[in-house]
Amino acid sequence: MLRKLAVIGFGSSMIGMGINGFILPFHLINGGFFGISLLANYLVGVKVGVTFILLNIPVYLFAYKVEPSYFLNGLLGAIISGIMIDLWIPLNGVVHLPLQTSVIIGAIMIGMGVGVMLRHHISPGGMDLLALLIAKWSKWNVGVIALIMDAIIILTGLFLLHDPRLLYSLLIVTIVGFMISIITSFREIKWF
Repeated sequence: MLRKLAVIGFGSSMIGMGINGFILPFHLINGGFFGISLLANYLVGVKVGVTFILLNIPVYLFAYKVEPSYFLNGLLGAIISGIMIDLWIPLNGVVHLPLQTSVIIGAIMIGMGVGVMLRHHISPGGMDLLALLIAKWSKWNVGVIALIMDAIIILTGLFLLHDPRLLYSLLIVTIVGFMISIITSFREIKWF
């Protein structure tokens, strides 16, 4: 259990630093349920947090019924990820890099955090948990599944909002998906 908490702490910190330090300052969206919640807010004015919670409920209930260990690890991962994102809010606006550089660095950090958690069958919540369950049944790489779902969300946002900045969000989810694929594809490394 201590190892799982360490993995969740590391992964959640990477996600929180990547989002707050490099992505949010440019008001871009990420993929997953957070992206859907932002789109709903932009389109109809609903609260992002409430929408995020409501979107997660069916996935966690499904995970509980199908794979209880994923439910517990996912719930723990989502709670700690949310706390870490809030803890790293002071980074928002501290790093001053060009947009493209910030997007790349932030996406690499987020991808590392999510990838390390998913490698240990821990989800930071939402779509990642759904991708983990689909990967288990389909034998597809979890990073590829997450990338496809995130790309659909971003393309939908681009279509509905007509905001060209959202194209950078496609770069974010591509890099995040690539990092997740790399990290979850490695075989276990034995040091001793």
